[in-house]
Amino acid sequence: MKKLLAILLASTMIIGLAGCGSSGGGAEQSTSAATTENADKDTLYINLASEPDFLDPTLNSSVDGACLAVNSFEGLYTYNEKQEIVPAIAEALPEVSEDGCTYTVKLKDTVWSNGEKLTANDFVYSWNRAVDPATAADYAYLFDIIDRDDDKLDVKAVDDYTLEIKLTNPCPYFLSLLAFPVFFPVYQADVEKANPDGTKPGAWAQEAGFVSNGAYTLTEWKHNESMVYTKNDNYWNADKVNIPTLNFMLSADNTATYAAYNSGDLDFIDSVPTDEIQSLLNNKEFKIIDNLGTYYLAFNVNSDLFKDMTPEQGDKFREAISLMIDRQYIVDAVGQTGQVPADSYIPAGMSDGNGGIFKGEDTSYYDATTTGPSNAEQAMKLLEECGYSFTDNGDGTYSVSPAITIPYILNQDDGHQKVAESIQSDLSTIGIEITIAQEDWNVFLQDRKDGKYTFAREGWLADYDDPINMLEMFTTDSGNNDPQLGRDADKDKHNWKEYDALIKDIRTTTDFASRVDKMHKAEDILMSTYAVIPIYYYNDIYMQKGNVDGIYSTVTGNKYFMYATKK
Repeated sequence: MKKLLAILLASTMIIGLAGCGSSGGGAEQSTSAATTENADKDTLYINLASEPDFLDPTLNSSVDGACLAVNSFEGLYTYNEKQEIVPAIAEALPEVSEDGCTYTVKLKDTVWSNGEKLTANDFVYSWNRAVDPATAADYAYLFDIIDRDDDKLDVKAVDDYTLEIKLTNPCPYFLSLLAFPVFFPVYQADVEKANPDGTKPGAWAQEAGFVSNGAYTLTEWKHNESMVYTKNDNYWNADKVNIPTLNFMLSADNTATYAAYNSGDLDFIDSVPTDEIQSLLNNKEFKIIDNLGTYYLAFNVNSDLFKDMTPEQGDKFREAISLMIDRQYIVDAVGQTGQVPADSYIPAGMSDGNGGIFKGEDTSYYDATTTGPSNAEQAMKLLEECGYSFTDNGDGTYSVSPAITIPYILNQDDGHQKVAESIQSDLSTIGIEITIAQEDWNVFLQDRKDGKYTFAREGWLADYDDPINMLEMFTTDSGNNDPQLGRDADKDKHNWKEYDALIKDIRTTTDFASRVDKMHKAEDILMSTYAVIPIYYYNDIYMQKGNVDGIYSTVTGNKYFMYATKK
């Protein structure tokens, strides 16, 4: 997710291959000495890095925000500890018409955190709000699979507890969408009261006290410092929620959060300092779990860096940069937890929507284990076709003319910083200067979204297990299209209409075998631009105290705390 986080964890650096089979706390781990535990069994003390830009599940597009959303809101379906999709607000799995286009969902009799009845109409309102252009939801495109009646989604409340959804065509991943936060309901009265003129759609969830329907409600919020979530006694499954309070420390300072964990002030942290990883690999509290996503870099194709280049030259310039990055060094020296260098954007282990796995032996775009400065000759040849010339310095390095300086932005995290420094060193071999700038998390998100950058750290954890989720984010109208592909025809001469049309075709085809081929073609088009430079496939790490149990995570990066126990 996202994006980022997607999407992506603001503090996650140490993340790699989905489906690699590693898992934290397994039998092969040693039982090295545990850290200090606190005795407050009524509160779970957690760090999830930086403060999310939005707590509104309709507007959020970061993994940290999604983690908070799944613990304070709930949709028709959710994931259990086995990563199976199970009913949440829904009574059971949906009834699906013979043509696969009409879903009928029966709802449980549930209420909002303020005790008011939650009905099918709340979903009708929330989903139509998500696709309203005034809301400006990054994930509005996920609703394109639902048919439209003029400008409204073809979703109706048959009665208070029956929701009918009509799709444009059969969708192999629709149940996964219904478990994704953008499909969660929001409380209409709160939303509209906080946004009377329609200019601030997320204002209702910018302070503590808003109404939700999940296991916890946000009751205290010291911005950029801490959040306190309190058990929602009106939650439909409240009897299974054991810990009354979740206390979140908001900090992307890995050194500080690691120290707080060791002293017993935190029970759960989602990242550790890179320099500590080797010493923790055999610690029973250190967990490595599967993820489904890709750590990558993005170029803004509309940057002034490319203004005097043809589209073909821009592609070659970015390909040269990709060739010079030593991915194997990054996963070995920085990641250190078994990540696999990425040779494509779609991550290993992702399903193809037709009963198979999308990534095979023939889906590599380069040998990711051999990229790095050893490819200097090939990279310089590509750059010469862009108008640059090189002088051999006689010491294994080169000077370039005219000079190339590329500003690179990232969010605060020692792992991201070390990756940036590795890339900086690789490219200095051929005379290219990379300037590194750290930005606050929310500024970082917005600058990428607005195209106010040249080169940036990126990451995307899949929202659901289907390649279309990794591909549709780069359509012209997607709120997650950070490379700005198709956004400015005067600057970016790529014919992105072909890509947009292909994604639309993938969404609507009923031939799932043909759909797989079309998704491979879409990835071919995306990779040919080198606006997206994959580095490695994600896994995830966290640390959890030995007296805490019941927390579970999904391959999409969401962490569920509502059924945790603490001895």
